[in-house]
This record gives sequence, structure tokens and C-alpha cells, in this order.
Amino acid sequence: MPLRRVPGRSLAALTLAGVLALAGCGSSGSDGSGSDGASSGGGAGGAAAQTINPYADRSGYADPTSKVAQAAAAAKKAGETDREQVFTRLAEIPQGIWLTPEEYPPGSVAGYVTSIVDGASAAGEVPTFVVYGIPDRDCSGGHSAGGLSADEYGPWVGEIAKAAGAASVPVSAILEPDALASLLDCGDRDQRVTLISDAADRLAAAGVTTYIDGGHSHWIDPQKIADLLEAAGVAEVRGFSTNVSNFQSDADEQAYAEQLSSLVGGAHYVIDTGRNGFGATDEWCNPPDRAFGTEPASVSGQGSLDAYLWIKPPGESDGDCHGGPAAGQFWPERTMELATASGW
Repeated sequence: MPLRRVPGRSLAALTLAGVLALAGCGSSGSDGSGSDGASSGGGAGGAAAQTINPYADRSGYADPTSKVAQAAAAAKKAGETDREQVFTRLAEIPQGIWLTPEEYPPGSVAGYVTSIVDGASAAGEVPTFVVYGIPDRDCSGGHSAGGLSADEYGPWVGEIAKAAGAASVPVSAILEPDALASLLDCGDRDQRVTLISDAADRLAAAGVTTYIDGGHSHWIDPQKIADLLEAAGVAEVRGFSTNVSNFQSDADEQAYAEQLSSLVGGAHYVIDTGRNGFGATDEWCNPPDRAFGTEPASVSGQGSLDAYLWIKPPGESDGDCHGGPAAGQFWPERTMELATASGW
């Protein structure tokens, strides 16, 4: 089912204290141009993109070239009727479109983003991009390790922002899953917060509705992540995301997110429900016996919740654990298990 309806900065010059000050005084209120050339107020949402729920009046966009769509085509060609039916159904559900520098490196990512926003604009639907290229990415888990250098990261996000901002429909971005929450375990706090703040500026200036990732309910104390979100500029964007690639229940995530929202000035949020149908698990990497969760839908009247989304494509692996392929690769066998558990 479909959804229902700043300026470029010198990274060396910005310490964490500087980012905190910028978050407090509204850093995107100046000319809004980044080094990528994107101008403030671009995109279908324009300057209002951070003040609206992009999912409220439009369906989400399901990428017809997604990995599960390709798997459905392959299953049809092979005469695998059961797989074809499941994969085709799953491919029709809007899911996050992940942008990594390994798959879409600097210099080529803009072309891919343009192809997505052109398709979404033609359909009148909202694409949800997931920006996932921060230096020392997945430092706490390791299965998705990689990312760009600090010097490469900002311009890469700038390419994404400029291409996404050309859409004639609202465009949403989930910014760096786990990046802030994992700072409690590893990483260069000042550099990472600064990079995320700069990336949020670039996306917002291009008119992309932006949610900075805020971990999940069974990982981090809300006050600790609130401090990091504020430093990263959550007040200048739409809000934050929770439960990305995880399995916590809707109820636990909404309670956590409402508390977190109250600590960061009432910011709005989205919850990843792609694989949380059976609720919490102590494992995070391809835990068995899971099910699809609440299908993507816009939400109103439930606090600051904007939407339930399938941010992590549920058919894709978390990493080479429990027999899975590399992180981000489509896993046919596990997808069929999820479908069976979900009563498909």
C-alpha cells in the first residue's frame, strides 16, 4: 500500500561549540547557498519544506528499479511464481532509497538522484532518500563500514541536494542513520556533528524536507541524543527519524520520539516500521523470526509523528550475519520468511 496521503562553512573553523551557537540562532537564515550552488528556497517545498509534513497529501514513491523490483523480474523470468508474487507486492510499497558513496560516488550521485526525482515528479509522489556516507560510518556495528572523507562528504551531499531540489514534488531525506547515536561509542564528535549540521543546511536550502536520525528507543537516553540533535541543527529542519533498520515496536518508538521531540522544541519525526511487526529483539543484525510492520502511511493527530515509513528496505540484508549477504544486498530467502510471517 502506498503512503496516503546555508551557507557553506569551513569545517576546520567550526567546533562543536560553534555548531551549538549556530543551532541556537538559526544558521539557515542567511543566504542559504552551499558550495554545491543550490539556492535557498529551491525544490517543490521551497522555504516551507521544513514546516510541512511532505507525506500528508501525496503517496510515497516506490522506485521501479529497486533491488526488490529487479528480484521480482528475475523470479518471473525463472518461473518462480511464489517469489514473483511476493517480490512484486513488496516492490509496490514505498521504501527508502539509500544513497551511499560506494554505489553512487561523488560525480555520479546527482544523475541517479535526478532519475528518481524525475520519476517521482511524473507520478506526483514523494521519494524518500536516505543519505548514508558519513566518515567512519557504522563505527559501532561494522557491517556497513565505510563512508567518505570529511573533505568529500559536504560536496557529495551538495550534489544530492541540488538534484533533489529540482523536483516538482516534495522530497524527503533521512540523514545519516545511527551517526549521532553511535557517537556515544565511537567517532569524532565535533567533526561528525559539524558534518551533519552542514549536510542538513545543504538539504534544507535546496527545499528537501529533512529528518536527522535519532537512534531508537532501546539504544540511547533521549536527553543525550537531544543534545546531539540540537547541535546538529534539528531546529532548522523538519525533525528526526527513529528505528531505522531496527525492530522496536510502534508504541515504544512513539513514546521515545515524543519525549525526544519535547526536548528539541517540538520537532516532528518519522518511524521506520519495515520489520518491526513482532516488536523488539535484542539483536540488530538480521535477527530471525521477524515480520513486516505497519505499512507506510501519513499520520496526523498523534503528537509530532509525521508518518510511518519503510526506511530500510525490509528485503535487504543488515550484513553478513545469520547467513545474510553483505549489507544492503537483497536477500530472497529472508524476504520470503518475512512475507510468510506477515501472512502474505
